[in-house]
Amino acid sequence: MAGHWPMRGALAGAAWLFLASAPAFAEPLTLDAVRRSELGDWQGKLEYRDYQSDRWFGLPVTVHVTDGGDGVTQIRTADFDDGPKSAPKAKIVRITTVSIASTDGRTSHSVSFRKGEVPEVSTSTVLLDPASSDARHWTVIETEAGRDDNRPAEVRVTTRRDGDSLTSLKEVHFTGAPNDRTVGKPGDKVPDKAGDKPGGWHTRNRTLLTRIPGNPQP
Repeated sequence: MAGHWPMRGALAGAAWLFLASAPAFAEPLTLDAVRRSELGDWQGKLEYRDYQSDRWFGLPVTVHVTDGGDGVTQIRTADFDDGPKSAPKAKIVRITTVSIASTDGRTSHSVSFRKGEVPEVSTSTVLLDPASSDARHWTVIETEAGRDDNRPAEVRVTTRRDGDSLTSLKEVHFTGAPNDRTVGKPGDKVPDKAGDKPGGWHTRNRTLLTRIPGNPQP
């Protein structure tokens, strides 16, 4: 989703101003801790909106997230069941995303790989919602300038963890005209699609995941 969630800690540590006998307080939640809390195995579904028909479609998905070994690189493997229900064997589409948190604590760089397609490179700005309380209850908002439906757009992905549930909502705000698409011949008029209404944010897709029981991660 977007793919995927940049997590580099950016919150400054508080100075130790308390006496040794003072009660201990929990450390503030950081993007580093949020990033670590995503490690492990998840399962659920991806629901996406088709602009042409303005209908929602869903695909089963399993996700495996691992640390790259340096604490700032994350590898996310998502397997989507894209086969027809009547098929004797599921058609699995795998998307592998490698992301790294920047040293500024606010930026993440990622590249996504899918068989038969050109790798997708992106850079996003990351914000941890101040209302987030701990590694099992948080909200992260990622924004980037990109394209959607072959049009220039701002892309926003809001990811929330609530216990063993992890949800991501992708929204887009088109910054180009309805016919500003890099398809067809120059000057071609492309019919407007559902979601082309000016202004505001349009929901593109959402991922609903649950941690697989027995997973040792937080």
